[in-house]
Amino acid sequence: MGERAGFRSAFRRWRADRPFWGGMLLALGGAEILLTMKASMKVVLHVGMQGLAGYLLPALMLLLGLLVLFNPAQRLFYSITGVLVSLGSWPTSNLGGFIVGLLLGVAGSSLAFGWLPDQEPRRRRQRRRLRQGEGAAVTGVQQAGEPA
Repeated sequence: MGERAGFRSAFRRWRADRPFWGGMLLALGGAEILLTMKASMKVVLHVGMQGLAGYLLPALMLLLGLLVLFNPAQRLFYSITGVLVSLGSWPTSNLGGFIVGLLLGVAGSSLAFGWLPDQEPRRRRQRRRLRQGEGAAVTGVQQAGEPA
């Protein structure tokens, strides 16, 4: 049980140091578009030589999502490229994976672009404790200021 808790805390620390959800959504968008390219529907639109662009753009989305996760120092370049590639998947890859992959890619790229490494992770419990502590301090001051 202790080993599992150690892994969870290590994963949380690793996740806090990078735009985790941005990279995950971008990679999931690329994977979703790749899966819809393999769909056996007659709606499939192939552009280029044997539909090369239809497979290249979502593979690039998947790669950019992983790069955002494992190299967060270059997240601005990866996220701008990711949003452009996601939008480029609209005409080349079944309307961007039937719009779902396109939206996942754009949302993930936006999250990665907006992530700031200098912010401390949010801690809801500490905020609650601070609020309760501040409330007690305010009531203590009010009681001390009242005439006895």
